[in-house]
Amino acid sequence: MVSLRQIEEFLGSEPIALAGVSRNPRKFGYAAFKELKEKGMNIIPINPYADEILGSRVYRDVSSLPQEVKALIIMTKKDQTAGVVNEARQKGIKQIWIQQMSDNKDVVKELEGTGINLITKECILMYYKPHSIHKFHRVILKFFGRLPR
Repeated sequence: MVSLRQIEEFLGSEPIALAGVSRNPRKFGYAAFKELKEKGMNIIPINPYADEILGSRVYRDVSSLPQEVKALIIMTKKDQTAGVVNEARQKGIKQIWIQQMSDNKDVVKELEGTGINLITKECILMYYKPHSIHKFHRVILKFFGRLPR
């Protein structure tokens, strides 16, 4: 289980890149990027098919990210997660958050014991300045003892 210390360490590693930012406003990757950016996160979008999203320069892949990026959120399709993680490891990124629905059991198992701060089965929107439904969901999890400690 992920600990609160791991989450705090991850969130303290800005700038944070986000792989899987969509150009489509109806997709979760777009909505999550927009919300995190609006809340003030120093977030860098990754999308191989865009140059700019919401006024931010978009990087084509993890390999092309600036060196100061030490954390990565993955919101890609499950079959793309392994490739993104491999690029992150080659880049020396030690903070990886694999968003729900992007997690891949083989990738998670491969990362065990590597020294990477890996966060899975959690929603970034519940931990970075949560509001509305995410804040409510966090309260419910805390009430039932399912919030990381």
